[in-house]
Amino acid sequence: MLPTSIYSLSAGAVVLNDQNEILLIQGPDRGWEFPGGIVEPGESAADGIIREVKEESGMEIEIVKFCGIYQNLEANVCATCWLAKAIGGQPQTSSESLAVGFFPLEEVLRRVTWSNFSERILHILDEQSHPFFVAFTPYKEE
Repeated sequence: MLPTSIYSLSAGAVVLNDQNEILLIQGPDRGWEFPGGIVEPGESAADGIIREVKEESGMEIEIVKFCGIYQNLEANVCATCWLAKAIGGQPQTSSESLAVGFFPLEEVLRRVTWSNFSERILHILDEQSHPFFVAFTPYKEE
C-alpha cells in the first residue's frame, strides 16, 4: 500500500490593468496580497484562478501565462502562479476582501508583507525565470 498524503492545489495571479498596475486585495488575515485561493474539486487550476479573482475582487481576467509553482512543504500546498490581464468588471470588495485596487509595482511591494508573496509577484513578472519551481518551508521566528 502506498502512503497517503493530502495536498491542496491553489492558484494565484498577478493581474495587470492597461496601465500595468497590479491588482491587490486586502484580506482579513494576511493583509494585502494578489488574488487567489484553493482550486475546487473537478476544477482546473486555470479555471480556479479565473473564479477566485472574480470572487475576491469583482474583476474578470484573461490568463496570459502559466508562470510556475511554489510548493509549501510544511502545509502541503502546491500554489500555481499565473500572469493575467483584467478584461472586465470593477474592483469591488467581497466576503474575502476588505479592500481592492490596482497599484504600481513600487506600491505593491510596500503593501504586500505576508510570507513570500512579494517574491512570488516579482517571480511572476520575471519572464526569464519561467517556468519556475520553488519548494520552501516557511520561516518561523523563535
